Amino acid sequence: MHPNLTVVQHPLIKHKLTLMRRTETSTAQFRSLLQEIALLLGYEATRDLKLTTEHIHTPLQEMDAPVLEGKKLVLIAIMRAGQGLVDGMLQLVPSARVGHVGLYRDPKTLNAVEYYFKVPQHLHDRDVIVCDPMLATGNSAVAALDRIKKGNPGTLRFVCLLACPEGLRQLAEHHPDVPIITAAVDERLNDHGYILPGLGDAGDRLFGTK
Repeated sequence: MHPNLTVVQHPLIKHKLTLMRRTETSTAQFRSLLQEIALLLGYEATRDLKLTTEHIHTPLQEMDAPVLEGKKLVLIAIMRAGQGLVDGMLQLVPSARVGHVGLYRDPKTLNAVEYYFKVPQHLHDRDVIVCDPMLATGNSAVAALDRIKKGNPGTLRFVCLLACPEGLRQLAEHHPDVPIITAAVDERLNDHGYILPGLGDAGDRLFGTK
């Protein structure tokens, strides 16, 4: 599938993902659950952030305590549904910088078409996490990572809610060096490029547009 794949095996993630899959789950519930899972996935995605020490005073004594090293983390949402993951991760890392990549999938070719790109400057010494709930065909993820790599980020990771074998193979071919963190790997894609069993269109369910 992918040489750097991590499927987060946590009971809370599995339970919340089941709730999100249900057809009867409301937009408000879906949005809240996505943010909750994003926070848990973010915990895993930030496991390797570098630390340094800082001399501080506690109420009782002085000590050298661990703090994050380097410039602030960058979270990049693949629009539009990626914003739901970013919102959840911002609860974990509220000081993170945020970028957006606008891509839509051509319904005939399933290829990704870029319409917007705005990310923080000087990515070369920052840790970057790219967020998109669904890794389906993988075309949008590949296009976004291609674009972001031009900024030479210090580290680069991809976080999604659901993946499938087809999308994982696509990323393995184009970006085998980018770690992928996901909540689950589903069975396959259907003829329209949707993940099965999946949870439908994440953007429509997140924003209530269908």
